[in-house]
Amino acid sequence: MTIDYDVVIIGGSLAARYAALTATQMKAKVALVEPQLNNSLIIHQAISEVTNFAHKFRDLTSFGINPIQAETSENCQISVAWAEALLSAQGVVANVQEQMSVANLAAQGVDVILETGQFQTSPHLAFAVNQRLLRGRTYLLASGSIPAIPQIEGLQATGYLTPANIWQYLYKQVYKQVSDSPKLPQNWVIIGGSPQSIEISQTLARLGCSVTLVVKSPHLLPQLDPEIAQLLQAQLEVDGVRVIAEKLVTQVMRIEDKKWIQAGEKAIETDEILVATKQQPNLKSLNLAEVGVKWHQHRLLVNDKLQTTNRRIYACGDVIGGYDFPNIANYEARIALNNALFFPKSQVDYLPIPWAILSSPTIAQVGLTENQAQRQYNKQEVLVVRHYYKSIAASQFRNEITGICKLVVRRNGEILGATIFGTEAADLINLIALAISEKISVQHLANLSAVYPSFSQIIEQTAHEFSQQRLNSNTAWQDWLEGFFHLRRNWNF
Repeated sequence: MTIDYDVVIIGGSLAARYAALTATQMKAKVALVEPQLNNSLIIHQAISEVTNFAHKFRDLTSFGINPIQAETSENCQISVAWAEALLSAQGVVANVQEQMSVANLAAQGVDVILETGQFQTSPHLAFAVNQRLLRGRTYLLASGSIPAIPQIEGLQATGYLTPANIWQYLYKQVYKQVSDSPKLPQNWVIIGGSPQSIEISQTLARLGCSVTLVVKSPHLLPQLDPEIAQLLQAQLEVDGVRVIAEKLVTQVMRIEDKKWIQAGEKAIETDEILVATKQQPNLKSLNLAEVGVKWHQHRLLVNDKLQTTNRRIYACGDVIGGYDFPNIANYEARIALNNALFFPKSQVDYLPIPWAILSSPTIAQVGLTENQAQRQYNKQEVLVVRHYYKSIAASQFRNEITGICKLVVRRNGEILGATIFGTEAADLINLIALAISEKISVQHLANLSAVYPSFSQIIEQTAHEFSQQRLNSNTAWQDWLEGFFHLRRNWNF
């Protein structure tokens, strides 16, 4: 059998395009089959950043500065805010996507095929696109995910939006007929506790909407440190998001021009509904069963080398389950490509891989949480230290004092995990992730000598807390130090 490509990537996600470019840098011959790119995540992140920036501008009053505001009605102000946020985000998205554009991929040597296709086994394993057979030595599934819609009575008939189409919907509403001053939905109910539901709820609230977030779990995001989850919920409520926890949505209905949600014993009236519960792999019409690729519920079955149950077919990104974090998907793409193109010996290790929720303030986490560490190790061996943003100069200078850095450390100084809730958390967590990856002890972080003033000082100060806590728990060492300094004070020089 003639091999046409070293790897055939079945795409539709940003991870697929990243994988295609990475494979060409490895000097591989690559084909990317992509029916349509899902760029909703980029749009969402751009709008969130624009909205947060505008929110900080409005918060100038906290410094005694009053920005000029137009004397317009509330509805008009909301419409103007929407239009400005969407327009600004559109330019950002265009610039970001240019780096991963089809033209750039083709210029780098990727054979881009904008079609749908499916696997076939006869006469040999190949990916069929129209009348063409793409024969690859290996294959990479990076088709992303689509919203998994829960079975709720009346939901389909009433209508709803998802994170995949909300921004396109709002673009159309804003720019449909500017002269008609389109009426935008001002009351929202968001169903589901996921990173995107949290980010979107805060963005909508900061754009002037009334938002209710309904989650079935006791806390926002079960994977998040419980203490940080409570702080996040408090911040959302400060921003105007009404959080209803431990409630299951059982019914949706339309009464005249309003939609109604039944969440537990609560009936909630709303203009629009967003469903953001969970995702499922985008595997439609790929004919995976024919080639022996298995999946279970909402994820493909892969081993720690990211091979599916067909050893020539690999997978990466949210197609194998989990939240849609681009950096994790790209990490998986690198592991999968190393195994697919060379020797299948690289294994995934998620412990030093950070992730972040782009709320405001940002939440970033890496490694084990306090509860996970205490289950994995002896409780007496695990120390938890924390330090608050309000004590560092950079936070005071920028009036961004809300935040906490929490380190989970073994008594020998090994860093097991960290969670940061505060300004620049998405950047700061990378330093701790590097320390975990390179097995750098917490004592070295305490000796960081970070630039003053900078938010990096929160890491240095939190690491100092570990040294102090361990010292306080060791009375013999503390007694020795006190005796030593007592002698020094009485020495004659």
